[in-house]
Amino acid sequence: MGPVWRARIDLANIDSMQHPPDAFAPARLGPLTLRNRILKAATFEGMTGDQTVSPRLVEFHRRMAKGGVGLTTVAFCAVSPEGMGTPNELVLSDAAVPGLRRVADAVHAEGGAISAQIGHAGAVAAAAGLPATTPSALFSPLAMKRTKAASEADIRRIIADFGAATRRLREAGFDAVEVHLGHGYLASEFLSPRLNKRRDDWGGPLVNRARFAREVVQAAKAAAGDRMAVVAKLNMDDGVAGGFWLDESIEVGRMLEADGALDALELTGGSSFENPMYLFRGEAPIHEMARSMPRAVALGLKLFGRFFFRAYPFEEAYFRRHARQFRAALRMPVVLLGGINRRDTIEQAMADGFDFVAMGRGLLRDPELVNRMARREASESLCVHCNKCMATIYAGTHCVLVEPSQRA
Repeated sequence: MGPVWRARIDLANIDSMQHPPDAFAPARLGPLTLRNRILKAATFEGMTGDQTVSPRLVEFHRRMAKGGVGLTTVAFCAVSPEGMGTPNELVLSDAAVPGLRRVADAVHAEGGAISAQIGHAGAVAAAAGLPATTPSALFSPLAMKRTKAASEADIRRIIADFGAATRRLREAGFDAVEVHLGHGYLASEFLSPRLNKRRDDWGGPLVNRARFAREVVQAAKAAAGDRMAVVAKLNMDDGVAGGFWLDESIEVGRMLEADGALDALELTGGSSFENPMYLFRGEAPIHEMARSMPRAVALGLKLFGRFFFRAYPFEEAYFRRHARQFRAALRMPVVLLGGINRRDTIEQAMADGFDFVAMGRGLLRDPELVNRMARREASESLCVHCNKCMATIYAGTHCVLVEPSQRA
């Protein structure tokens, strides 16, 4: 089985390896034709204080589209009020549709396409002082309280919420939806053998733990129809002992591919609940984060932040080694994420067989970066990876090195 399977995968990818596509030329993503293969990664904007779209959010994504990205992604959009991870997140309710239509229209006017990242925060909600539903009851050290284990009725309701959220995005004219299956949010918690201790059909063996993720993706696909692309963001590695890791995450990737509901898989890692810096890498902005938090949470960060915000050295394309395992195992389009700042890194990703790359902090620093790269006026982002942008999420996410008048 092993040698035959490897030969089949090699043949499937050999053309892209020998003749890598031009990252700055048009490309297909499901039913969409994007103007290039560079995506604006979902990075929480902090511009939806009343859970609806603000003019600042419209302008943020308009500038990303004007700067040349093929697809810009609104983040993190809760599928219901109970699914929020912070009090200032966008909730995909009927009331949000007119605002969503405004941001979609603004992006389309600049020649770009638009997606929204949808999810349910699970245990992450507890740290924001919100009720938290998780696969199994657990203690949140940041919130100093226990979460509620999801009932069968809770699970069915939440799966339906993913479909309803996608339907509203379709009504608003969005081109794609990104289903969040990572970062310690609810779907990620179901996948984790560390956090999911259920003994029913939603826990135990991997096929059971993967059931929730697969069903929310299928619900999103059913609501998206044949006009919207459906992408999922999947953890390769939770970054915690006993958590979800490559051996199981590759198998889940194969399950998702076999289900046929995805147009691409975006690969990530880390946990907003247990180990956020595994995702971001580089210096942990503990003091800046503490200043932006409520007093009780700020005190906890000052006392214990160095244990929660563990620092990892930054390196260019830090998820590449893990992600290449998925590229070898899957036929579906794969998106490389994580510390992509240089044009030669983008070109290497294409040579490795990745179909798209997703950029976050580099575009926050310079929204015009893609256009400048395409014109060969820039070879890399000006981002210095200080991560101080992380502490701005409650006041409007921005690069602290950019003058206010120049911010996206």
